[in-house]
Amino acid sequence: MNQDKTPLLEAVQKLISTKPAYFRVPGHRLENGIDSRWTDFVGTKIFAYDVTETPFTDDLHCPEGAILEAQQLLANLYGADKSFFLVNGTTCGNEAMILSAALEGQEIMIARNAHKSALMGLILSGAKPVSIMPEVLPQWGIQGGISPEIIERTFQKHPNCKALFLVSPSYYGIASDLQAIAEICHAYGALLLVDEAHGGHCYFHKLLPTGALKCGADICVQSMHKVAGALTQSSVMHIKSHGIADDCFASVPKNLQLLQSTSPNYLLMISLDCARHQLAVYGSRMMEKALFLADYARTEIRKIFGFRCMGNEVTGVSEIKAIDLTRLVISAKEIGLTGYALEQILFEQYAVNMELADDENVLAIVTYANTKEDMERLVEACRDISSSIAKDKKAYEKNLEGIYQKEAVSYPLLPEQVFTPRQAYFAQTSKIPWKEAIGKVSAQTIAPYPPGIPILYSGERITKEIWNFLEYFRQENRHIHGTEDGKLDYILVIQEAYIYEQ
Repeated sequence: MNQDKTPLLEAVQKLISTKPAYFRVPGHRLENGIDSRWTDFVGTKIFAYDVTETPFTDDLHCPEGAILEAQQLLANLYGADKSFFLVNGTTCGNEAMILSAALEGQEIMIARNAHKSALMGLILSGAKPVSIMPEVLPQWGIQGGISPEIIERTFQKHPNCKALFLVSPSYYGIASDLQAIAEICHAYGALLLVDEAHGGHCYFHKLLPTGALKCGADICVQSMHKVAGALTQSSVMHIKSHGIADDCFASVPKNLQLLQSTSPNYLLMISLDCARHQLAVYGSRMMEKALFLADYARTEIRKIFGFRCMGNEVTGVSEIKAIDLTRLVISAKEIGLTGYALEQILFEQYAVNMELADDENVLAIVTYANTKEDMERLVEACRDISSSIAKDKKAYEKNLEGIYQKEAVSYPLLPEQVFTPRQAYFAQTSKIPWKEAIGKVSAQTIAPYPPGIPILYSGERITKEIWNFLEYFRQENRHIHGTEDGKLDYILVIQEAYIYEQ
């Protein structure tokens, strides 16, 4: 196919060129009705592209023209049988994968580092999760890859699992051995579903982890806004049949209709069309630039006293098959700074914005759109922080009370699953103080954010180990998803009487 085309962009341009008397939604009538407080800063031209379904612009939920052609070009680029535009982000893609693969009461294997959107899919489908834990990379305090051996053993215990859902590469750029994992899944007649939100760019350079579709994944979802040129909330889904449970694929379109807006944003879809074109024509050069910039920063940061930056040395450790070298995982633990402290200092004192922080690290996502100046600002900020602490650590401790490195807590073991997430969602609940939660069955999913990975699923019993782990984040005043206000003073639990009745 001719990857130099942008059919959806061209269709909207054709509509605009007719200078229509416009009586469709949206109400702002192309570029005419946006508040001048906004347009005075950004201009008006882009708003003309915020249109709806017309004879020129096609219909996402039943594509026959420009959108269909744009999705076919996307599938051709990635080697998929079929691809879909997602305007509700990778969240709706993850939900649709699970909803299509496993019905109520059926088992589905879920990697425990899955994003909370996987749990939403479990609530919708009613499937029973069989959890598997990724390995832990102890030098960095983060989760590593998923062991093929663990997957094999889990299938032996649960041979009726309809699919395996996992994340690769992870937020930190860590990739599992997807090819070996795909072979195991297919041997058991199960689908491999991959949340590849952070890996849509991996298909365009040999130094990046091998893409999920190339490794044998049956369905994967990618957040094109995270590392490519699409707008926020713009994602895609790919299907590639390996002769395993092909009947599930037929339900994907109807499940996407269930989960996606009936008023899809054309700016988002145009951005997907153009991001695909950009990757098709310039992808290798884009990735070459991102890798060069990241390598420069990694090399320089490793020279700084007290700083570390993760690289290829972790490959082969903790079931890590490969890492995305455009990710900079940076630690200043050796000079006493938590990741949270380092992120705060970089943001407040140097206007350097990191993607996320955890107890030990900060994460920078480097893309083709970054500049050498961006990397130098990051490196110089790290140098200055190191120098300041080395010269006057007491002054730093006074200014940054309470955010220096504390004893790290390890990931807790999997708790008892009393109810499926769907059963727990509709159960009778009570609100109790968090301090009284040990031993209760949670009616909430609790996920420190970022990265949004649930530590406790709804329907699971709250062990002392899990309570201590989450209490650490609560004491650190970290934002926690799944609670009413981002805090964890109270929690919803399933009523004891309801548990006994069941």
